[in-house]
Amino acid sequence: MSVATVPRVSGTPIGPAVAVHGLKRQYGGRVVIDRLDLRIDRGEFVALLGQSGCGKTTLLRALARLDLADAGRIEGPLRPAVVFQEPRLLPWAPLHANVALGMEGPEGQRLAAAALSEVGLVGRENDWPRNLSGGQAQRVALARALVREPELLLLDEPFAALDALTRIKMHLLIKELVARHRPGVLLVTHDVDEAITLADRILVMKAGRIFASYEVGAEVERERLRRDLLTELGVELPTAA
Repeated sequence: MSVATVPRVSGTPIGPAVAVHGLKRQYGGRVVIDRLDLRIDRGEFVALLGQSGCGKTTLLRALARLDLADAGRIEGPLRPAVVFQEPRLLPWAPLHANVALGMEGPEGQRLAAAALSEVGLVGRENDWPRNLSGGQAQRVALARALVREPELLLLDEPFAALDALTRIKMHLLIKELVARHRPGVLLVTHDVDEAITLADRILVMKAGRIFASYEVGAEVERERLRRDLLTELGVELPTAA
């Protein structure tokens, strides 16, 4: 395993959001996750990179309790918050009802309104999903994920379908929200630059295991980190002249 270590600048950890011990998942005879160990602290933003088929989404689904493990254990919240690539909003429900799913009454509406305001959609509580742009819909999905103050936030390529400018705005928003709410975060992404922009720590997954770990901080030389990550992912870059 290759490791690059730089002091973190995002604050002192405040205890584990999730800890994974010896996790194994297989489909038939194919092992997708192979005795994997992982810890994410509250307030820590972790990005997970890896080639398609390496087990990233299977790991996220296991952490989200959407998939059962064949061995090992997960110590963490039974109902973590998840934001998928598609916002998955209910088209027949106004935005406040989408955000406050399962939270009934005036208190649920109050919390939903506050969450929508926090993601830049103040006054839109009674609007409908059909009236939203792609970026606005993902903002509602983030509000729904954070309204219950989760210990663990799982992001499954939530910005992949957005245009470049909207993605930049969403990056700024998610960093602000994570700093405010302090969940542990696992972001599954194929975008190396996105991982460097958002994460405190970047993991590279290969063949069902964490193969490499890189700390990201103010002292990291970003272009070198980018080249190292692309190399880990099997991308051959031209040698600088």
